[in-house]
Amino acid sequence: MEPQLPTVEMRSAGDGAGVVCLRGDWSLRGGIPSVDTLAGRIDSDSLRRLTVDADSLGHWDTSLLLFLDHLEDACRKRGTQLDRSGLPDGVRRLEALAEAVPERAGARAAASRVSILARIGNLALKAYRDNHEMLDFVGQVAVALGRWVTGRARYRRSDLLLFMQQAGADALPIVTLISFLVGLILAFVGAIQLKQFGASIYVADMVGIGMVREMGAMMTGIVMAGRTGAAYAAQLGSMKVNQEIDSLSTMGISPMEFLVLPRLIALTAMMPLLCLYSDFIGILGGATVGIGMLHLSPTTYIIHTEWAVTLKSMFGGLFKATVYGALVALAGCLRGMQSGNSSSAVGDATTAAVVTSIVAIISACGVFAVTFYVLGL
Repeated sequence: MEPQLPTVEMRSAGDGAGVVCLRGDWSLRGGIPSVDTLAGRIDSDSLRRLTVDADSLGHWDTSLLLFLDHLEDACRKRGTQLDRSGLPDGVRRLEALAEAVPERAGARAAASRVSILARIGNLALKAYRDNHEMLDFVGQVAVALGRWVTGRARYRRSDLLLFMQQAGADALPIVTLISFLVGLILAFVGAIQLKQFGASIYVADMVGIGMVREMGAMMTGIVMAGRTGAAYAAQLGSMKVNQEIDSLSTMGISPMEFLVLPRLIALTAMMPLLCLYSDFIGILGGATVGIGMLHLSPTTYIIHTEWAVTLKSMFGGLFKATVYGALVALAGCLRGMQSGNSSSAVGDATTAAVVTSIVAIISACGVFAVTFYVLGL
């Protein structure tokens, strides 16, 4: 049976009395009828008493309570008495419960008026709490790493191997695609400018140095932030919703050692290998443009790449990739452990993990650029 739309009719009962008839199924999805028409009838008929008739009322939800609340306000402003004895028992009980503690006058207006100083103070307190939680998390991770170094950490080796496979071999397809396209784009952009000066051969140098020093590590880190860091946050957030993390603590097992530590070790260990693979694929993408578009010989392109790429640049890029991997793992696990106890909170934690990871990677990249320049690397 299809639901009937909610309708309201009003008739006069004589001697300044009126009857409001409620019909149909009342739901928030179907909308709430307006009380403006009823208010106009109350004014025109000078009604002193209004009775609610709900004999034809079907299914109802909170939309009915909202309508009655609006009707009560309209009657109160006009000095009209509202008789609710014709309402279902469930509606009357809910209204009695709502009226047991009356709303404080001006509470809604006061809540909506928040001064700029209060907002700044709330933001400062939130930033303080977030930083405190982050430092506490990093401290606990450091303790767990210390126990791992001394061989006292409690975690499953099978989990570590699984996470290494997920963060390593399983990530090769997306890393291959992104790295090849980045190398191809770098070569194409450089080729347009260098070709004007007859220096097309230096595309090999530009792609090789750019991929090995910066782009290989950075793009791999960003890819892993959206792929693995988000997965870590979702996994730990779901465990928190299902109270699995609380169960580990109850059994005397540290969640940092059992859950966070293997994920951190796996991603940190796999990132240099992924970065090295990304560098090779990026150079291959640049060679595709150099050989196919600029008509350079493969031998010449490879020789110039060997001259441009040094071990110092390569190890610098691998070091950056290792740091990026640790940052992504920490951000993903941190947001997962901070997740609320609802499904929507897990989604928010996943989004926050990706944003935090990317911001951390870009910030670290800037710090590395300045530091390597000062050190002459």
